Amino acid sequence: MNMKVNIYFIGTAGSGKTHLLSAFSEWLEFHQIDHITVNLDPGSEKLPYSPNVDIRDYFTLTDVMLKYGVGPNGAQILCADLLGAEIDDIKEEIDYYDVPYVLIDTPGQMELFTLRRSSEIVINALGKNNISVFLFDPVISKTPNGFVSITFLMASSIFRLKIPHIPVLSKCDLLGERELSKIESWSDPEKLYLDLGSGVERDLFHVIREVGLLQNPIPVSAKEGFGMEDIYDKIQEIFYGGEDMERILY
Repeated sequence: MNMKVNIYFIGTAGSGKTHLLSAFSEWLEFHQIDHITVNLDPGSEKLPYSPNVDIRDYFTLTDVMLKYGVGPNGAQILCADLLGAEIDDIKEEIDYYDVPYVLIDTPGQMELFTLRRSSEIVINALGKNNISVFLFDPVISKTPNGFVSITFLMASSIFRLKIPHIPVLSKCDLLGERELSKIESWSDPEKLYLDLGSGVERDLFHVIREVGLLQNPIPVSAKEGFGMEDIYDKIQEIFYGGEDMERILY
């Protein structure tokens, strides 16, 4: 059996996780790289890809609302916890496929995955080779304060999940050339520091800089299909390039 690398697509609601996973899957397929797709969002209605393994075969958001008499918010929390209860069967389905890459679509609201105990159960159950593709929303990220805020959300995800993270700037086709150039310039910490306001923003900047979290996200576009090779190359670097996994935070 090939070594499986589980690739979790994580980001805030509306950041484009599902479409990026679909675009990356199409890129892998074009290059004849074996993989499967897994949907862990029971609230999904329409998907741009056909998942090989689908949590909706076990339960859906509507199922949980009707069974437990709760609203959408309560049902989402219950679904997040139910995911851990079904993980053995999901793992059995995934293990049926002898492929090197497993692309995993996480729930739309990232806190339902990153902050719930079930995420630890899922990651531990599916194997030791795990990585996150973490999406920076382009609308939020085009201001320095927004960029730092998303970086803190990524830090929270790293802290909770304890797996390497690859930051990507999603939907960058929505950004103008000057906006994209500005975000890319923040790979220089001094430039980001100068663009931040005074006070607590700069205090928080020092925190994330000290722990090495200021990384320039890879520009990607699911719509136009660029950036996929960069994601793949980064995964190769982390898993096959002799990197120290304990030291990688991107």
